[in-house]
Amino acid sequence: MALKKRELFLKRRLRVRNKLKAMANGRARLSVHRSAKNISVQLIDDTNGVTLASASTLEKDLGFVGKNNVEASAAVGKAIAERAKKAGIEECYFDRGGFLFHGKIKALADAARESGLKF
Repeated sequence: MALKKRELFLKRRLRVRNKLKAMANGRARLSVHRSAKNISVQLIDDTNGVTLASASTLEKDLGFVGKNNVEASAAVGKAIAERAKKAGIEECYFDRGGFLFHGKIKALADAARESGLKF
């Protein structure tokens, strides 16, 4: 029986997250969510269950409201790296969820790395 697209996405998300949690060592998790119109990212402390920093294309100061393209993803990546530095975080692990590491997700990760975030 063939699995539906959403079921495959959920299986992939759980597989990625479980592998990353095994290697976490107390580091924060950089969680990415991509919708049809926006992209958002959060730095999450899983031990305390607290969001430490976040960035999204929904923020008007980034100038990409309602846009979900590679340039917007790169801007969000830069913003989260700057906010992580302000929060005192230099290392994290990248949780791409069920999304493939390609295109917009890769652009976000590369921009965050170039801005000084290590993962």
